[in-house]
Amino acid sequence: MQSLRDVFATRHRFSKGLVERAQAAFGPAWSRDFESMLVSLFPGDDRLGAAARGYAAFAFDSMRRQKAFEAEREYPNKTYADAAREVYFNEEHMEREYLPGLLLSHFLWPHHYRQIQFFDTAFLSGLQRAESATFAEVGIGTALFSRRILERTPSARGDGYDISPSSCRYAEQHVAAIGAADRYVVHCQDILETPMTPVPWLVCVEVLEHLEDPVGFLRALRSALQPGGKAFITAAINAAHSDHIYLYRSAAEVEQDLERAGFTIEQSFAATAFAPPAPGVPVPVAAAFVAYAA
Repeated sequence: MQSLRDVFATRHRFSKGLVERAQAAFGPAWSRDFESMLVSLFPGDDRLGAAARGYAAFAFDSMRRQKAFEAEREYPNKTYADAAREVYFNEEHMEREYLPGLLLSHFLWPHHYRQIQFFDTAFLSGLQRAESATFAEVGIGTALFSRRILERTPSARGDGYDISPSSCRYAEQHVAAIGAADRYVVHCQDILETPMTPVPWLVCVEVLEHLEDPVGFLRALRSALQPGGKAFITAAINAAHSDHIYLYRSAAEVEQDLERAGFTIEQSFAATAFAPPAPGVPVPVAAAFVAYAA
């Protein structure tokens, strides 16, 4: 972790102090988590430096878009096809900026790491005690949540689904880095076009805001959950990114869509990214739900 601190301090000054602040806020458990991830995925100064560059670009772009959103109070008009072309199928952007940036943000942005803590206590703990630890993650992105299940549950076996070839490769590399490749299968497919096999445990992290019809997608997730199963589903609220096209303005709106799709909420969580710069200014919120089929 010291190497990342040094890279931020010398090459990406606006990120200076991020590691230290997160370490102070979350303590030894966070340090162990983050160090383990960095060592397994980014061995050597070159790979760590590339990840830091990716994060810096990702974070700067996010800040720029968020400032525009604060003024306009709307996301730019963009279709799913536009976002897919600009982001998901843009391999250079995905591999150099988007994926490493998103991965590091889960540890460096307090609201993201608090969401991980909620995942551990509200969802993963139940999976670990269950007779079946078979799971699927839809929209795997960096595969961080799949990694967390596999690493902490030796009996777990899972499948990951994503439309982005870059995300699929990244997930395979991530799972292989922790020695769990024999317990995880990556499917580069759209579950709306090719339905997935139902599972007792389902994870879907920050996908809804990327879609034109979140409720239709949630209904597909509902169909992919076995009777008695549980899902961990999250959404980004008031968070402007290049591929966010559906604007959720509150956690209540996400909850309503989950219920419309046939889910019943068991637990929920929401955390803001930072204090509003002025009264009434919208700020990013991470909202997460543990739900089962109604």
